[in-house]
Amino acid sequence: MLARLSPLAASFSPGPRLSVVTSLYNCLPLTKAMTAALRATLPAGLLHEIILVDDGSTDGTREWLATLGPPFRVVLNAGNLGYAAANNRGAALARGEYLALLNNDLVLGPGWLGPLLAAHRSLGERAGVVGNVQTDARTGVVDHAGIHFNHQGKPEHVRTPPSLWSRRLFPVRRMPAVTGACVLLTTALWRELGGFDEAYVNGCEDVDLCLRASRAGRINAVALRSVIGHHISSSPGRKRKDEANTQHLAESWRPTLVRLGVPAWCRHYLSGDPGTLPDQALARQCLWYLLKLRRTPPPGACAGVQAILELELQRWQSLAGGG
Repeated sequence: MLARLSPLAASFSPGPRLSVVTSLYNCLPLTKAMTAALRATLPAGLLHEIILVDDGSTDGTREWLATLGPPFRVVLNAGNLGYAAANNRGAALARGEYLALLNNDLVLGPGWLGPLLAAHRSLGERAGVVGNVQTDARTGVVDHAGIHFNHQGKPEHVRTPPSLWSRRLFPVRRMPAVTGACVLLTTALWRELGGFDEAYVNGCEDVDLCLRASRAGRINAVALRSVIGHHISSSPGRKRKDEANTQHLAESWRPTLVRLGVPAWCRHYLSGDPGTLPDQALARQCLWYLLKLRRTPPPGACAGVQAILELELQRWQSLAGGG
């Protein structure tokens, strides 16, 4: 038995509109601060449940969890299963119409949830995974305003602060993916997609989920008017499996990553001296594509991203073989 549900679960009334799921692995002071802010900032009258999944903490987190009552529900994993598995176990218990996944190291202020719900409603039946703008809690610098793909076909955070103009006039920005540190989607979509792929260990689970949502015809987006702080990568061992996670993403989504990487590849190609570009025809195709005067990606650009991914896959294979 990997997890057991606390007896607290029996005391809940049915039908919450929002289920919040947070996985925990140590960092108790951050958890206490985040959950207190969560309780204080949820809209009055919103029926909700908060599902906390402890993933083998050893710092007193479990003793603190034992003191909680409604609206908290507690899941205790027998060991450290990782971010994907812990969230999957919590979300499996969710009864709300909406599901919010929140890291335990967020800094939540008033008004963070409303724009997420509004963005989701604005996308209608095609709404996918909705994220928000996140700043580094230590510096205040924007760390996330969505996830795009670079010229190598790799996911990267958009770190350019959205302008006041864009926040006012275009508050919902469509993106290929968003970080799972704070996301909103319907519980029905989560279950349709099958939750996180547990082959990922503390990385790329969120990107994979968003790509599956896109494949299902859904639109992922960032709610630019929702801004929170984030103590980035505070959980122990957060970056330990980055290479393996990126390899699994590339092997699973190679054609998609090529397509998503083409715009950045075109910009990268055009960033040199126009008079020294090796292929002027390709340069024109890239420019037309970026200006949306060409609908299909330039074959040369696709080949460029494909070649970079192929080199990375060879490197990963070499590392796995000890070569």
